[in-house]
Amino acid sequence: MKDLAAALRAEVDGAAARFRRMDEAATTASRGSDKWVPKQIIGHLVDSAANNHQRCVRAQLADRYVGPGYDQEAWVERQRYRDRPWTELVDLWVALNRHLAAAIEAIPEGKRSVPCTVGDDQPQTLEWVMRDYLRHLKHHLEQLLG
Repeated sequence: MKDLAAALRAEVDGAAARFRRMDEAATTASRGSDKWVPKQIIGHLVDSAANNHQRCVRAQLADRYVGPGYDQEAWVERQRYRDRPWTELVDLWVALNRHLAAAIEAIPEGKRSVPCTVGDDQPQTLEWVMRDYLRHLKHHLEQLLG
């Protein structure tokens, strides 16, 4: 899992440098109707990191993990990411992803295959869930950074 942790750190470090150059106005600019603005996307990524950290650790403590799904629209709205300072969101996103990368790196070989069920999804291994997190992160970074 060291490769995954290193890839996550590299994505975060590269994106963070670009995020820190974005001005506040650009982070609330509309991307079209019914699409999140950049602050809401990074807020969603904060939630994703926090939820996946929980999954990562909890799955290692049992023979299987079964946990709730994530109502992304409700979470993003309730936390009012659109109204929060951009630099605060970026700092939080960076810190949570570095924290998650450390947890991923520490997953023992024998725990990579723990079955994980998230919401109504089909069970996947812990390793698959963590690798899927990185795929998800890259998808949203592409939205934000092009």
